[in-house]
Amino acid sequence: MPNTTDHDTNAHDTTTRLRDGLDTARETVSNAYHTGVDKASDAVHGLESSPVGILVGGLAVGLIAGALLPRSQREKELLAPVGQRISDTARSAVQAAREAGQAELETRGLTKDGAREQVRGLVEGVVQAVSTAGAAAAKGAKQNADG
Repeated sequence: MPNTTDHDTNAHDTTTRLRDGLDTARETVSNAYHTGVDKASDAVHGLESSPVGILVGGLAVGLIAGALLPRSQREKELLAPVGQRISDTARSAVQAAREAGQAELETRGLTKDGAREQVRGLVEGVVQAVSTAGAAAAKGAKQNADG
């Protein structure tokens, strides 16, 4: 008949090892998370004027934390709608940024048609300058020939 004391000791040792392993894993994940947050924070300080940079930094921290922490099936079920909502929100933010950028370019006259007009004006200016220079050269040559 097996000794229950040995069984209890083995169970206690196993439980202790599991707890130690979990504590070590938590500490490793926590350190990795804090390192990621610190690095993202450093990057954000340099990008405070860029909301896109901040968004990317936040996503990177989230991805790191998500990659290091295993998910249960229940978490997957609960978080799927949140992930979809985040994805939809990010897509909307990118679209809004694109539209705002295009509107800003248009207010400054930097559209395709505006660029064509600027190129056309530049070409006309170069043609005019070449024509004026040619006329001046011809006039100078004529004066030298007459003089």
